[in-house]
Amino acid sequence: MKKLNIAIVGTGFGRSVHLPALQDSKYFVVKTFYHHNESKNSIIKRETGIECTNNWNELISDSDIDGIIIATPPHLRYKLALEALENKKHLLLEKPVTLKSNEIEELQRVALSKNLSVCVDFEYRAVPLFMHAKSILEKNKLGKVFLVKLDWLMGSRSDPKREWNWYSEENKGGGVIGALGTHAFDILHWFVGETKSVFGTTSTSIKERPANNDFKKVTSEDICLANLKIIDYLGESIPCQVSLSSISKNGRGFSLEIYGSNGSLHLKSENQKDYVHGFELKYVNKENEAENIKPNDDLFFKKIWADGRIAPVQRIHDWWAQSIYEGTPIIPGLSEGLQSQRVCDAIKESSNSGITAYLE
Repeated sequence: MKKLNIAIVGTGFGRSVHLPALQDSKYFVVKTFYHHNESKNSIIKRETGIECTNNWNELISDSDIDGIIIATPPHLRYKLALEALENKKHLLLEKPVTLKSNEIEELQRVALSKNLSVCVDFEYRAVPLFMHAKSILEKNKLGKVFLVKLDWLMGSRSDPKREWNWYSEENKGGGVIGALGTHAFDILHWFVGETKSVFGTTSTSIKERPANNDFKKVTSEDICLANLKIIDYLGESIPCQVSLSSISKNGRGFSLEIYGSNGSLHLKSENQKDYVHGFELKYVNKENEAENIKPNDDLFFKKIWADGRIAPVQRIHDWWAQSIYEGTPIIPGLSEGLQSQRVCDAIKESSNSGITAYLE
């Protein structure tokens, strides 16, 4: 198969994670980086040897480019994605895909009309222990699920001296809901079912941050508490509690607990610097016998990277490539991104109104 020519938009996560994954891929070739700042492009070209451009219209009209990875700050993604789709480019989008659900619906419409594959980088779907946990749930080893609890308590922004950037601004997609919530809700939908209603509370604990020898107001949330009503694939209602934080010093990290009639599942990691290394999975049966679970051999990564983020992202790349080659739908794609974003929107609506928000 001919390798697919890829452009990367975004020089943070795009360069540190997507680039090494693509350079090791049997499906892709990185042809160019895009950044609007020419001096930034010069640095990237010098350090990576990859061509760079600041001409967006020229990039998306280049017939030699098969697909584009968009890893910019969230507020820029919708316009870039829409213009790329209109120019018949396959896409891989970071999350949150856009700032509002209706924008994702528009991307879906255009992608379907042009038969394009749009992947969303929900990389926890590609992590071995998460994949194994999903298989345990599919085998109904827990029986009827009674309760789901997900805590994601991180300290990445707990230092009030950390400088203000786009993450501090709600209108640019900053905040813990976009950073962690989008992943959390996708995991819950993948594991359990579809969210039907949500009651949420958000708050901003660190209300200003240093910026240019002064302080600037923080408008994005750093804490989110939510009670979700999830309907499983049999139509049964499951209560779910979610706690998210980016300002918890020495926080417990990621903890997902699923309790059912025949046992429980516990998926946890206290490692706050790497979302692959450090996870543990435990199954407890109805006799209270606990078993620490290792993933099946076929789920292990063929290569382990010092940066654990690269391996699952590369697996997502592989799924995207297969979708492009075969002309088949991609999971995770815009449908999964839309489901997650609807919950994000509903939580903010509920927090502002003080009442439960219902999802259509």
